[in-house]
Amino acid sequence: MVDIRLASEVPLFDIVADSTEPKHLVTPGSLITKETGFMRGHGTYMQDDCLYASVAGVVERVNQLISVRPLKSRYHGEIGDVVIGRITEVSQKRWKLDTNARLDSVLLLQSVNLPGGELRRRSAEDELSMRQYLKEGDLVSAEVQNIFNDGALSLHTRSMKYGKLSQGCLVKVSPSLIRRQKTHFHNLPCGASIIMGNNGFVWICPTLHEDVAGGFVQNLETVPHADRQAISRLRNCVTALAQCKMMIYDTSIMHAYDASINAGFEIKDLLLPDKITEIALMVRKQFEMEKE
Repeated sequence: MVDIRLASEVPLFDIVADSTEPKHLVTPGSLITKETGFMRGHGTYMQDDCLYASVAGVVERVNQLISVRPLKSRYHGEIGDVVIGRITEVSQKRWKLDTNARLDSVLLLQSVNLPGGELRRRSAEDELSMRQYLKEGDLVSAEVQNIFNDGALSLHTRSMKYGKLSQGCLVKVSPSLIRRQKTHFHNLPCGASIIMGNNGFVWICPTLHEDVAGGFVQNLETVPHADRQAISRLRNCVTALAQCKMMIYDTSIMHAYDASINAGFEIKDLLLPDKITEIALMVRKQFEMEKE
């Protein structure tokens, strides 16, 4: 069965953009301010005593500092951010990870928990066993510990909630769509857990339990069919919100999940453009009702 629609019938995603988004958008060359006394931040330049934008994005003001945060760019890490990365290289006393940043991030051997949470100094045997802990292709949740002078990120997994990720689904969205929260680990009521990395990588998996979370232990048991369906529906809901440029966090994801079930949509229906727009409109309406 093939779904064919005219181009005029394809919905526009801009009409369902989150109404809570900041409105002060600029394009390269746009005049930000003619006033003096401001400090020039990232994404801006001075010309004729006026401040202009050098990138397309949102103007942000912190006291006297004016900068422009790009709407679409590589991830620029901040200390304390939760990230999800994929191991790309195992080198001497460190792993290198792809975290959607300009440069590969670094996870030092001394910055990880040893199996079982053992606390001791790292030895030569630990260095020889690095590939047994983490190897190329493994997915890891971590926290940004430091930022090097060249902009590369230094990560750590010392908390037991961080570590190797086993069974689940990885979704990549724009980092600007991930809302910063106190916690980025959520056990959702639909029977799945979600880790929202500030770098735009979203991990959806069966419900996490404290006794198996983090470290290097992988749970390779068969995932029940009901859990796989919940994960698949959540994955399609996240991509639908991302296509409609709506902020992604636990509340918006659950609103989209519940709306898709109440509307009677099958999991595969959430990949259709008209269904995506309908879900986004229902989520926006739900937020407006909550404000009232």
